[in-house]
Formats: sequence, structure tokens, C-alpha cells
Amino acid sequence: MCGRFNATFDSGVKKRYTSLNINKVIDKPIDKRFVSAADTVSIVRNVNESRIVQNAIWWLLLEQHENGFKPSKYTSFNTRFDKLNTPRSAGYQAYRQSRCIIAVKGFGETEFHNKKPVHYYDMQAENGGILLGGLARDWINKQTGEVTTSCSVITLPPHEKLKHIHSKAMPLMLPQNDSLINSWLDTSNTNVDNFNHLLTPHIPQNLTAHQIDKPKTHNQISEPELIKAD
Repeated sequence: MCGRFNATFDSGVKKRYTSLNINKVIDKPIDKRFVSAADTVSIVRNVNESRIVQNAIWWLLLEQHENGFKPSKYTSFNTRFDKLNTPRSAGYQAYRQSRCIIAVKGFGETEFHNKKPVHYYDMQAENGGILLGGLARDWINKQTGEVTTSCSVITLPPHEKLKHIHSKAMPLMLPQNDSLINSWLDTSNTNVDNFNHLLTPHIPQNLTAHQIDKPKTHNQISEPELIKAD
């Protein structure tokens, strides 16, 4: 997962939001073709028995400064699956107490060799949107009491069907199953062993992938490739 989303709020993504049974919108969902790490993204989470939409900084670890909070020097827009059960890791408590969902049209991947980009790909749902499994944290300003929310995307080992696109990792794409979604967002559900089956590479829906020239211009330079669900 290489730090960029397609957060276009089209009809397919709207349907995904509707399926999540949200009952309180704190912030209007972001409608943006290119969202990069440390930008603001929209997340869905349960807070005080309400399922809400709110904005969060896509960087789990924040540091306070004179004007509020900024991303930490430690890279944390992703949280690796093998760190979720490591005490004192950045995502350990959040995985147990404040899981979230990031609903997007698609995401981008960049393959590197010797620290140089080899190619850029954009992937998106063939139909509708993608529900990414994430973590959220709230940070309280010591001077003002204002709360800033941050988030990360959980990443898994690479999937065999995606290794030619990105050989290092893939994001956790949640199956669009109401029971599972309810369990994932339930803050009282601290038995994370129930989610172990989600932490192996899995593609729950058809994706389309195409090579692009650059992330910010995202001009297609290849024919779309269909990546079928498992």
C-alpha cells in the first residue's frame, strides 16, 4: 500500500456508505481523486454507540506543536499486520479499541527497485467501492482540549495475483458482509482473535488495475486488467 487513495465520492462509493448504516455525519465525506499520505481522509467508526463519518489525518502517529498536531517523524500511514499484536506498537491498542473503515473508489501502488520507482498502478473496484480496514486514534491538545483524529490502513503480505503490481504488501480489503462489518466496528469487541482470518492476503471483490504515468496526473498507459476476487 503506497500511500495514495482515489477518494472520488461517486455513486458506487455512496452505496458503500449507505450499506454501513451510518447514523451521524460529523464531516462530509471527502470527494477527491488523489489523496496522499498525511492528507485528510474520511473514516467510518463507532463512537459512543453511534456510527459516524469523520475526517482524520492519514498518519496514525501525531506530534503536538504550537498550532495543533502534525504527522510524526515515524512513518505510520500504514500499520503492518504483524505489528497488530505487538504490545507497545503504534497500532496495538487501536486494533483492540478503535478500528475503522475507509471507503474508497480505489488505491495506488508503486513498485520500487533500488529505491527508484519501476512503475505506478491504480486499482479500483470493478463495481462500487472498496472498504479498507483501518485503525483510528484520538489526540487531545494539552492546551485547548481540542481533539484531532488520525488513522492508518492495515497492510498484509502481497497477494499472488498482485505481486506483478506490488511485491511488498497489499491493503486489508474487508469483505462487504454486514455481520463482519458490525463486528469490526464494535468498540466493545476486543477479542481480536476473531479477525485472524482477515490478516492473510485476500481479494474479496473484483478489481481493475491499470498502469499510469504518475500518481498526480494518473494518465492511463495500459489497458485495464481484471483481477478477479478469490
